[in-house]
Amino acid sequence: MNDPTAQFDFLGLTFDWGTIISTLLAMAIVVIVSIVLTRRLSLKPGKRQNLIEYLLEFTSSIVDGQLPKKQARQFGLYAFTLFFFLIVSNEMGLLLHFEGADGVTYLKSPTATPIAAMTLAVMSLVIAHGIGTQELGLKGYLKNMLFEPYSWMLPLNIIEQLANFLTLSLRLFGNIFAGEMLLTLVANNLAWPGHFNGLWTVAALPIEMIWQGFSLFIGGIQAYVFVILTSVFIAQLSGNE
Repeated sequence: MNDPTAQFDFLGLTFDWGTIISTLLAMAIVVIVSIVLTRRLSLKPGKRQNLIEYLLEFTSSIVDGQLPKKQARQFGLYAFTLFFFLIVSNEMGLLLHFEGADGVTYLKSPTATPIAAMTLAVMSLVIAHGIGTQELGLKGYLKNMLFEPYSWMLPLNIIEQLANFLTLSLRLFGNIFAGEMLLTLVANNLAWPGHFNGLWTVAALPIEMIWQGFSLFIGGIQAYVFVILTSVFIAQLSGNE
């Protein structure tokens, strides 16, 4: 998906306006929806409270299956926020994709860009390493991460830590990017240019709708997988495999 982008330079770094705007909008949606759903909490929950409680229980069940109770409680709120943000970010490009009159994309899925996916991966791995250090102490953490189960596996353990980063970031980026790119190809290439343009457009609509529904499903699955993998990495680094 080679959409034109609006960029600017700051302190020698290049930033993409589309990614920044989309990320800020995703954050705003998560905050606003969370506030709306948690207003007027009561012992007899209504539909809004039931929805937020279901989401919390769902993400808690993911974490509880991988971590001891104490760590699951510490990580639970982050897991919920991460899952909610990923759901919104993964689906944004499918539902709210926006191009300006100049052809520049200003609204898309933030996770369809490698820098956003890598940032989320770094953030999750920093938390995982931090919990590992907190649980085992610095010496125990380094021993568990680098020298287990055998000291001669040090090179492989270092490669594993790099692979964890790539697993989190590239899986997320690749799936979301591919889904949006294929939707663009279907929309652009199945509309046959020329006299029968209208007929081919009608034929393309069911294919595009089916693929869009499938892409929405994949976006949810990728959010789920990202949270599970983060939980697994926390368990590994804190010696709770």
